[in-house]
Amino acid sequence: MTESTTHPAPQAAEPASAPTAPVEPQTQPVAPGTTPAAPRSRRVLRTAGRWSVALLLCAGLATGTAYGITAMERTDVPGLATESDGRWEYPKLTLPALPQGSPRPFTHTNAGEIHHADLRKLLLPAPKGARPDQKLPGGWVTPDRFADELESVHQAELKTALVDYGLRHIAGRGWTMPDGTSARTYLLRFDSGDTAAAFKMDHFGGTDYPSVRLAEETLSEPDLSWKDPGQNSPLSELVDVFVEMKPAAGVHVRQAYVLAGDTIGLVVHAKEGNAAAVPFHQTVALQMQLLS
Repeated sequence: MTESTTHPAPQAAEPASAPTAPVEPQTQPVAPGTTPAAPRSRRVLRTAGRWSVALLLCAGLATGTAYGITAMERTDVPGLATESDGRWEYPKLTLPALPQGSPRPFTHTNAGEIHHADLRKLLLPAPKGARPDQKLPGGWVTPDRFADELESVHQAELKTALVDYGLRHIAGRGWTMPDGTSARTYLLRFDSGDTAAAFKMDHFGGTDYPSVRLAEETLSEPDLSWKDPGQNSPLSELVDVFVEMKPAAGVHVRQAYVLAGDTIGLVVHAKEGNAAAVPFHQTVALQMQLLS
């Protein structure tokens, strides 16, 4: 195995122990249906190709050991230049170990862009001071539970689509911060990057607005304050970030959809009055790192 280098994480937090090598969960996957064809865009292929080279040169491609994620400088993440800007204190992040011989998702030997690591270990951990969501503790999530995030009118259609597109697993974690911000992250894994891209395009919309509405949301628009956290990320062009225009019933919602090979990530922050941009952007950027 090739030893890789651990770089400092963006927070001055106690290092978390590196997870043991994950075993692919034995839960019964949802039966796949007909997967619609979705040609990959040249932009996606170019981006993934560039990152494959970067991984080969810089990451060491350690397939049997966990290694530290390359940390961004505070100035690399929008609004994260000082200690008093509202950032949350996350623990040190490490990518989970892979089964021996399994490639990482954006390498030239992994044409399907498959995440072979345990999906639950790719979820961003809760930051310091967070109160865990007992209904979303970082494990497997049923399609019914995930559909509850959406407005009721979209739920039945979404659950049918998850079956039709051959969903393999959903993992999720949630927590509440002392200021009342509710944070939830979901990862949906499909059988390939092509399938995930088709599902995202057909059911989560494009860059202008999300095609489905969250249960707590009224109307959202692109978050123009979001900036790409790093030019070398394979996901730089594959994240859509939205902010609610007019909060409903006092709850303000921010949401982001990340396409990462065979996996789609959904990040949601909601808070009475105003969900702050800085910790939301921080959460999205760190979840992108774990998926890349």
